[in-house]
Amino acid sequence: MNTRLLAPAGLVAATLLLASCGGGGSAGDGGGGGIGGTGGTMRISMTDAPACGYDEVNVTIERIRVHQSGTAVDGDSGWHDIVVSPARRIDLLTLTNGALEELGETALPAGRYTQMRLVLADNGSLTPPPNSVVPTGGAEVALTTPSAQQSGLKLNTAIDVPEGKVADVVLDFDACKSVVKRGNSGQYNLKPVIQVIPLLADAGLRITGYVDPSIATGASVSVQSGGVPVKATVPDLTGRFVLYPVPAGTYDLVMTANGRVNAVVTGVPVVAATPTALNDAAHALLPPASAGRAVVGTLTPPTASLRALQTLTAGPSFEAAWAPVDAVSGAFALGLPIGAPVRATYVAPPAALAFTTDTAVAGRYRLDAASGGVHKTVDIDTSAAVPPVTLTFP
Repeated sequence: MNTRLLAPAGLVAATLLLASCGGGGSAGDGGGGGIGGTGGTMRISMTDAPACGYDEVNVTIERIRVHQSGTAVDGDSGWHDIVVSPARRIDLLTLTNGALEELGETALPAGRYTQMRLVLADNGSLTPPPNSVVPTGGAEVALTTPSAQQSGLKLNTAIDVPEGKVADVVLDFDACKSVVKRGNSGQYNLKPVIQVIPLLADAGLRITGYVDPSIATGASVSVQSGGVPVKATVPDLTGRFVLYPVPAGTYDLVMTANGRVNAVVTGVPVVAATPTALNDAAHALLPPASAGRAVVGTLTPPTASLRALQTLTAGPSFEAAWAPVDAVSGAFALGLPIGAPVRATYVAPPAALAFTTDTAVAGRYRLDAASGGVHKTVDIDTSAAVPPVTLTFP
């Protein structure tokens, strides 16, 4: 699974390790190299990016474990637990547009914590399953969660807990990239893509805006840095969207929608003190219409990931789509607009964004596949039919 993520200021990119991680130690175990005594508190919440092709993605969280050592294993002292009691079943798809689900908090010795584990409930024979998906138009199916019950899903972090203060942390769970279909078996695997974001303020660290309500269903909005999404969401039925939390910095905002060209707004600032408004409802985003092109292929091994990048004439490059890859066959399929993308430079409202059309890159994309830290790319042009793409990693 590709977990390569850029880390703008304030963002900790979580590298998720799916191998068994161990989970010994009881709640509140002391030690771990803290700076003397119980000096601070860690409080954890969860949010979600958009999901593709699902009506529900449910996970049941039993506890979150943290440690100051990134290499701590079963039986080591120094583990501290946030116990979710009773275990909480959360539909991740309800956590969009800045919604946060608080999971709990615990007192900790002051210092830096570099390992976190998310422990999920065991499905067993329970109905409904604690962890499940509901494919769009289909029935609920249990979600297989390797290593998540006994040892927990391991996240590498760098969270500072100051003496006498509360460190707020948000787990940003990307449901679309985390659920993998297993061939024609009707089963699904959880291969989580999670970012761990220190939350430094409540007033700012967010972008608000509007897309036209006529295209709100099927639209997605993300902020990206260097072509890597930092936060994504879907607008509500009125077209309003909220991207939160977003670490302070400057980003490219990317909007994609069914039957529309890609739209990019560069130089969007995010600060801690105040929200950033992209536009108002009177100036909602409505990119030109465009036909789409299907792109299909196969990745070997099927654990590889694939996304489509588009590069504007004067930059930047941005992620235009992410392709779900079948966990058995390695088959993937995605749809990309043929029409030329539009771009604008950010200006604060009430000034209107001035979009221009980048005709030179119409239909041109780069497919970026990744496996075990190795990347392979293929350039394609959707102005004509694209032959099936086959990429094999050693």
